Amino acid sequence: MGRQPWVGHLTSGWLGQRVPRGHGRQGEQWKYVAGMEPMPDVTRFFHPVLPARTLRKKPLRVELAGRAYALFRDGTGKAAALADACPHRFAPLSAGRVRKDGRLECPYHGWNFDAEGRGRSPSQPDLKRCDTRAFQVVERHGYLWLADRDAPLSAFPDFVPEGFEFTGSFSMLFRAPLHVALDNFSEDEHTPFVHTRLGWDDHDTGGIEFSAENHEDRTEVHYRAPQRASWLVRLLLLKPGDFFHNDWVTRFDPVRAGYTIRWTGKAGEPRPFTHHYAIFMVPETARTTRFHVFAFLKLLDPRYRPLLPVVSRAHRVLAWFEVRDDALFIPTVADTPYSMKGMRLGKYDKPLIHQRKLLERIYFGQGTEEAAALVFLAQSSGT
Repeated sequence: MGRQPWVGHLTSGWLGQRVPRGHGRQGEQWKYVAGMEPMPDVTRFFHPVLPARTLRKKPLRVELAGRAYALFRDGTGKAAALADACPHRFAPLSAGRVRKDGRLECPYHGWNFDAEGRGRSPSQPDLKRCDTRAFQVVERHGYLWLADRDAPLSAFPDFVPEGFEFTGSFSMLFRAPLHVALDNFSEDEHTPFVHTRLGWDDHDTGGIEFSAENHEDRTEVHYRAPQRASWLVRLLLLKPGDFFHNDWVTRFDPVRAGYTIRWTGKAGEPRPFTHHYAIFMVPETARTTRFHVFAFLKLLDPRYRPLLPVVSRAHRVLAWFEVRDDALFIPTVADTPYSMKGMRLGKYDKPLIHQRKLLERIYFGQGTEEAAALVFLAQSSGT
């Protein structure tokens, strides 16, 4: 692939000598985290980055948009986050330890930092400008959510559906860029060929009911099709001949989609349970995306309440297998270009085109050309 005329300009902004916008003195640290190539800063949004239970006494490293962060719990047990590069010589703070006073200590020369990023050098106590960049961490819904310190709590995403019970969560790595993972979760046309449980078989593709609407800040999609035979769906109290409904809304503050899945009988009668999955698609690097899935369940018929524990487990397990199907397949198409030029798109691809614009405008805060340059740089570098 030939060098694009605008790549050099963007390299100087994202990967070269200039400090990324909004990073202050510590912006230079991002360039020296091994194997990382910063994407546009997306910390103005709250992202789930880690199950809260996994952060204990030792610091942990998480990645978001090509930047690494060291998460740790301070002396009070509260989660905190710092840029994962000591300002001294850029050693990873996540490889250090949390001292008894709750300060994070660098493993190389012992520089240590509090939750606000205020640093000290043990060998040069009077040394100034030892601070590093600190970030905001919010603990909600069993997860740690990372954002810039200036991000207001009012910006925290509202994703809990009214009338549903929270049943659990899980995370899964997709070895593909964000745009590829997002495209995969923006259409169900691939269902008969990538999945084997929920949804329809390939011989029922002619019976699909489909609609999609594009809005200024989101897309909305509806599918209805015959539910294929599967012994697993019996645990959801379905019957032969039922119809599968999948309705979802995709938003970009951050990138997330809420899927509401239900079934009806031939006469339109609803089955006892409605399922909802809030899926956050978090770009860790330019070539990997971490999915964080929050599962919810609504009981429509109180007569089936004794079965709620069994159905709750079944619906979480089914979701895990469905997401895993996509995660196993996604490396096959991981090199799909960002530009859709030359693709023979059909009606089911309607949301994808509009979502490129929303991804650029709302999430990345960049233009089309800049976003395309980002993907070119990442894919050509092989990171």
